[in-house]
Amino acid sequence: MTKIKDIAKQAGVSTATVSHVLNNTGRVGESTRQKVLEVINELNYKPNKIAKSLKIKKTSTVGVIAEDVTVFNTPDIIDGINEIAENSGLGILLSNLRIYKKMGIDFSQKEHMKELLSIAFDEMVKNQVDGIIYIGTYTRDVTDVIPANIPLPVVYTYCYTSNELDYTVNYDDEFAAYEATRHLIDSGHKEIALISGIIDSIPSHERFNGYRRALMDYGIPLNPSFVKTGDWEVDSGFILTEELLNLAKKPTAILALNDLMAFGSINAAKNRGLHVPDDISIIGFDNREFSAFTTPGITTMSIPLHQMGEKSMDMLKLLIANRNIDKKKIKLHCDLLKRESVSKK
Repeated sequence: MTKIKDIAKQAGVSTATVSHVLNNTGRVGESTRQKVLEVINELNYKPNKIAKSLKIKKTSTVGVIAEDVTVFNTPDIIDGINEIAENSGLGILLSNLRIYKKMGIDFSQKEHMKELLSIAFDEMVKNQVDGIIYIGTYTRDVTDVIPANIPLPVVYTYCYTSNELDYTVNYDDEFAAYEATRHLIDSGHKEIALISGIIDSIPSHERFNGYRRALMDYGIPLNPSFVKTGDWEVDSGFILTEELLNLAKKPTAILALNDLMAFGSINAAKNRGLHVPDDISIIGFDNREFSAFTTPGITTMSIPLHQMGEKSMDMLKLLIANRNIDKKKIKLHCDLLKRESVSKK
């Protein structure tokens, strides 16, 4: 087995110089560096990663704790994390808590959540990862279920904490809903209804605020009868659109706060013999995969999931390297994807 001293001897340099080249540390002249690299290649030297990790107290592995990898947002976030990790020579240790499978979106079982998370974080620490990225299934405050005194840097994405010292990467719900509403207004619509998600949802609140702010900015009064509260599912989009279409003064456009409800809304309009978008325009949110293949295709706000993964990994790398990060709370912008479900009035 080739050792560092064998490389040093053949290259005519000290073992310290070889170590500097391998670890990209110290000051080594370019010609010397290239000479050492040539010898490393000739001797087919493979560094002992375990020995190196013991020496520098780093394993070059990051932990990813996902609340549930089957939820639509998680795979793209993990792919973004993996891309940066791969390009940085880092490994990933993934833990899937299967929260959605076990609890759905009912997070009232806080003690059970605490237990699951405590086990997951402990396992990551035992496996000596250098840092952890925590991915939520649903945008919410996870402060009261996260274990205290985690001895590793942690970045939270698709969720957040109330601790101002914690690091989070999310997207701007309010601005995204503002942009969606403005698109409808720019298309000539003034009678714009909203089908929201569940009432105690942070995304529901922030997206409603964006909708309301856009109406205010364009001088359009908010009609309370145009605001409906759903549950994120297709059936609620259908039922609530039926209610909106029963109003004496009907909306000409509907902003559904996710694509599932938008799909239900389109079906309700069709059920009434209406044509989308000629008779009524409908816009969704999330850019779920199916939204491009419905008839008509759903105009929607695309969440930057892959970028959230990339930003989370970039941030964690800086934390592992003990680098200062000025902005602890990052919010990325969503993109409007124009399809066939919206037309000018």
